[in-house]
Amino acid sequence: HCRIADVGGTEYYWDIFGSYVAERPIEITLMNLSAVTVHSHKFESVAADATDLASYDDNAFDLVHSNSVIEHVGNWDRMSRMAAHVRRLAPVYYVQTPNFWFPYEPHFRFPFFHWLPEQARAELLMRCNLGFGGKRTSYDAAMRGVQSAYLLSERQFRELFPDAQIIKERVWGMSKSMMAVRART
Repeated sequence: HCRIADVGGTEYYWDIFGSYVAERPIEITLMNLSAVTVHSHKFESVAADATDLASYDDNAFDLVHSNSVIEHVGNWDRMSRMAAHVRRLAPVYYVQTPNFWFPYEPHFRFPFFHWLPEQARAELLMRCNLGFGGKRTSYDAAMRGVQSAYLLSERQFRELFPDAQIIKERVWGMSKSMMAVRART
């Protein structure tokens, strides 16, 4: 039996494992800002803020999984709070995030975008259809888009997850993304 907390996850994401999840005694709690309808009894969807999971006991799960979420929770204080919850909720965790030092910004799908000053990024979002949010129609919407993702460097990621092994996904010989993995000891 395995209890998994997926911080920011979706039922659709777990389809990558095919029948593996369906054939095993696995329970997955999807934690997002809003609960959604799930279609399998293997899943439970709950409304939860990744930076405030105090309602869950220490080691309430066997594994915490989070894929490309920590860069969206806000500033360093909020990232630190999310990381602390991830570390205490299970003895094993896996957290993935894009690498700040990779030249291509995955959320806006534009090279070097994240290295520009916020003001320049906001102007680009108002002039161009970049990434998932499309062309922004106001400066407010553009700034909210810019501040919706704070990419982390390896040093920052190691600080947030000091008890994890940091594994790098490489593309073109560069670290594209990083995974913090704490395995059962």
